[in-house]
Amino acid sequence: MNSFGQKLKFSTFGESHGVAIGCLLDGVPAGLEIEEAFIQSELDRRKPGKSEFETARKEDDKVEILSGVFEGKSTGTPIAMLIYNTNQKSKDYSNIKDIFRPGHADFTYFYKYGIRDYRGGGRSSARETAARVAAGAIAKLMLIEVGVEVLSGICEVDGIKSEQLDYEAAKKSIIFALDVNKEEEQKEAILRAKNEHDSVGGASRVLIKGAPKGLGQPLYYKLDAILADAMMGINAVKAVEIGDGVLSASLKGSQNNDEIRAAGFVTNHSGGILGGISNGEDIVMNVYFKPTPSIFKEQKTVTTENKEVDFALKGRHDPCVAIRGTIVCEAMAALVVADMLLLNMGSQMEKVVKYYK
Repeated sequence: MNSFGQKLKFSTFGESHGVAIGCLLDGVPAGLEIEEAFIQSELDRRKPGKSEFETARKEDDKVEILSGVFEGKSTGTPIAMLIYNTNQKSKDYSNIKDIFRPGHADFTYFYKYGIRDYRGGGRSSARETAARVAAGAIAKLMLIEVGVEVLSGICEVDGIKSEQLDYEAAKKSIIFALDVNKEEEQKEAILRAKNEHDSVGGASRVLIKGAPKGLGQPLYYKLDAILADAMMGINAVKAVEIGDGVLSASLKGSQNNDEIRAAGFVTNHSGGILGGISNGEDIVMNVYFKPTPSIFKEQKTVTTENKEVDFALKGRHDPCVAIRGTIVCEAMAALVVADMLLLNMGSQMEKVVKYYK
């Protein structure tokens, strides 16, 4: 599927080495001020080629709004956005035209569709996530109107874990590091892997502040389930934790329960979600990315005719895909919460009557 959401729906299109990528966002209420500069600034955070910690592929990622906006405001009709690809080097992939790259979707896409776009992975490339960030930027503009903020940062690189979580520091960090005391060590790990023609994994911490109580549509459209769905749909993500996540399995109920007082919850082990519905606390997630599969060591694989071969990859690739991936996590989280806000408007008859009277 190339679409996501219920009330706020978006679809993306395009391939890594095609003419352009883009998205169609449907369900944005009319009258939202669309700040094109903000959308561009979000794309600039994700765009490649900014530092030695990212792929050398340089793309301006200049967004062009085609529809759904008039005199700076949303019209209530679908918003279409386009981002041209300007720095493809398809020849770098000519040596893998008939070869499946280990760790990539080449193998599975070929056996599902019977056709292969070998130019950077085609549709399965993380290049597509730029379109998600553009859509997520508009969702963020919606959330700002109701006092909801989505933040993120890198909390782990190559097993080096943050001991503090400073989201303001992450905004200033070239690798979006949440812990300034671990940042240099994390940078060194990325560059060491890069110099060894290898890659490292990492983890993003996502924080949603100000989400009201009551978001989520049980039983089959729970807030935590859809957030996990959104995160797992991002390239290279292999695990998602809500709140204490895996740690919860080793705790007793007396340790894991968030006791409640008149002023609110005493702790937040649940990560702000109970029964699939937001409880008014901060929503917290950890999103884990595998090491970038595009590495420059010789590897063993098979061809499209199942012939065993050894090969060495060419091209330009991120030594740690989690770095730019954290911006995509923010975008997807914003899209989910904005969708849930619109869905929640009709959850009680009192709300419907209030609106129409």
